[in-house]
Amino acid sequence: MQWKNKKVIVTGGAGIIGHVLIEKLINRGAIVRCFDIVPKPEDFLSQVEYSQRDLAQLNPIEFTIFNPDIIFHLAATFERSEEQADFWEFNFTNNVLLSHKVIDAVKYCKNVQKFIFASSYLIYDPKTYLLESPLEPVKLSESGRINVRNICGAAKYYTEKELEFLDNFSEYPFSKLSARIFRVYGRNSKDFISRCVRAAIAKEPIKLFLKDNSFDYIFADDVAEGLIRLSESNVKNEIVNLGTSRARKIEEIMSILKGYFPDIRIEEEKNESHFEESLADMNKFKEITGWLPGISLEQGIKEIIDYEIQKKNKN
Repeated sequence: MQWKNKKVIVTGGAGIIGHVLIEKLINRGAIVRCFDIVPKPEDFLSQVEYSQRDLAQLNPIEFTIFNPDIIFHLAATFERSEEQADFWEFNFTNNVLLSHKVIDAVKYCKNVQKFIFASSYLIYDPKTYLLESPLEPVKLSESGRINVRNICGAAKYYTEKELEFLDNFSEYPFSKLSARIFRVYGRNSKDFISRCVRAAIAKEPIKLFLKDNSFDYIFADDVAEGLIRLSESNVKNEIVNLGTSRARKIEEIMSILKGYFPDIRIEEEKNESHFEESLADMNKFKEITGWLPGISLEQGIKEIIDYEIQKKNKN
């Protein structure tokens, strides 16, 4: 695909994935308009058209006036570490209703060719990968059993089903592609790895629960590249995983960090939860795009350490 002068909308563009995605699109020559509820970050590229908006109250004209060719829909909210009762309303407004409003606006955009939705592996049945004791990681495939893990996963699944439903109608002729993204980490994020790095730099203790948990950690830069590769593919309507197809234990993260911070303090706390052993089956994604993520956990952690130290020195 030739990106030069392609008009692209990115929702949630100020987030960990969107930030990198927009840079990659601008570097490819695209004209990008970002929608996000937060103010424009100071380090955003000047070429980006930025709209600070609550997309749950989106007026379709804000999309149609830009006349996009491609839309990456990343805007979402996720559950807090400590769940609170009011999240059910927050989830409905900022995941279910927001996505519905965005998709509804797309039908008025006559030039849209592709709509790429950032979904989640939280859609898969947790009984398949949450275990009573740590065993071999479970490879989750797109044909696997569905039973959403929480209401955030339910919102993602609902949006997938909305896109599937609309594919039956001529008013929505554009390609609809959903990427079920696994555990994302990256620069300037609140993810677990970034929090551990900041604690290590500040010489604060890192609290661990179930160090044998295994996750498919994917660096935000690889997620962004993967979404672009998916948009460049010839498939029309597909749901695919986006991970690394490699599970890494929390204990491994601590080992990598100790290589940079030998005096790191780790406090293990008891937790009666099940162990997670999950990773993405990436065969379908590779078949569609001919590409796989290549940034290792070791490389990604070094990137975050360098970023956090630079930010601290700047401040």
